Amino acid sequence: MIEKAFEGGKKYKLWLLFLLAIIAAGIYQYSIQLEEGLSITGMSRDVSWGFYVANFTFFVGVAASAVMLVIPYYLHHYKKFSQLVIFGEWLAVGSVVMCILFIFVDMGQPQRALNILLHPTPNSVLFWDVIVLFGYLAINLFVAWVTLRKEKANLEISKLIKFLILLSIPWAIAIHTVTAFLYSGLPGRHAWLTAIMAPRFLASAFAAGPALLILLLMVVKKLTYFKPEKEAFGTLAKIMLYGMLVNIFFYGLEIFTAFYSNIPSHKHTLTYLFFGLNGYSKLVPYVWTSVAFGFVSVFMLLFPAIRANHKTLAVAATLIFFSTYLDKGLALVIGGFIPSPLETITEYTITGPEFTISAGIWAIGALLVTLAYRMTLNVRQS
Repeated sequence: MIEKAFEGGKKYKLWLLFLLAIIAAGIYQYSIQLEEGLSITGMSRDVSWGFYVANFTFFVGVAASAVMLVIPYYLHHYKKFSQLVIFGEWLAVGSVVMCILFIFVDMGQPQRALNILLHPTPNSVLFWDVIVLFGYLAINLFVAWVTLRKEKANLEISKLIKFLILLSIPWAIAIHTVTAFLYSGLPGRHAWLTAIMAPRFLASAFAAGPALLILLLMVVKKLTYFKPEKEAFGTLAKIMLYGMLVNIFFYGLEIFTAFYSNIPSHKHTLTYLFFGLNGYSKLVPYVWTSVAFGFVSVFMLLFPAIRANHKTLAVAATLIFFSTYLDKGLALVIGGFIPSPLETITEYTITGPEFTISAGIWAIGALLVTLAYRMTLNVRQS
């Protein structure tokens, strides 16, 4: 079936070449990083996680959101998702690959990745994060591949596949929960030291993931023969809306707790993010943009007519995607380092090489999802 992934017209081939060019640029910049080290990035002693980890954190959520298709279809027999589930699984595969690559480039020297195998440390949250990520990748890759083969042969899926599908539900929750523990388990960072970090991550994931899937399916619908049912889009929009509402509610809880308790160490990060602190305010525009996008998108999705109109739905999905990306990516990760435990402020600015490497990883994810979607569509058409 793999050969089906490369069957397409001239525009499709040009798109693949475009992605390969971006990947090549990323590989070139990564070769420079290997030679000169992480000094070419905007990271420093005080801000040791930057754009790489921000993208990793966000796309773990996108990967986990595939469960929002699996649960309605396989547990509640919602037939409208029958043609869409596999697209969610392929999106999860591409997202997890991106997550792994972002951690890989963030390590600096690639041989450090071997320490996970040669010197396993079960007391490390990162060790378990790697385990659940690779496990989730294997489950979704195997299930999507076998499901597509069964669909091609017009056969029922086996009990083993059904078991793996059901296993993917708690596993999806686990990958984002363990990722949240990377943050909430650090006592020196007051902005992350919260018991609702994992629920916040899951809520934002269940908004951002369906938003991206809606946008991808709209592109597929426009460029191919595949026409998803309108009701399926409407259900995804409702899931996206509920996820965003819960995400905003959880963020409000954090703000109330920090400012009503009036504990300076808990207020400082939020003060920096929303208003700036001691003259430092690089992230303020991004945070207010995220807030504006979030509230506008929720207001839009409250109206059934907007959810039913694909043009306005695409606008709302785009706003939610970038709102959660700015919040959970840049603001949460970078903002958590400001101020430092010594009450000093070191701001972070992404560098050109860092952005190019990240763009290369984005392109790898886009390439994998493109090939998987094309393969699925061509198999179904044959």
